[in-house]
Amino acid sequence: MALSEGYRRNFDVLRRAFCAGDAALMECRMAATDETTAVICAANRLPDGAVEFVPFATMFSGNPYEEINPPKPDGGFWSQEEVHG
Repeated sequence: MALSEGYRRNFDVLRRAFCAGDAALMECRMAATDETTAVICAANRLPDGAVEFVPFATMFSGNPYEEINPPKPDGGFWSQEEVHG
């Protein structure tokens, strides 16, 4: 599965925010679970001088290598057993 164009555009916006010093790491609360989580945001500077923080991603709470299965070079995804033996 290829990444969608929307993901690519959002990543580019986030990259530009980091380069411009307009990125923030904020503690937020998940609406569904009420848990706190760290969120990567971009600062959207509004014409009136206010700043709106746009959430883009959450940080992993645990070990990310145990929470995701990375893609295989020829397609599909590695299993946890294949990655960690």
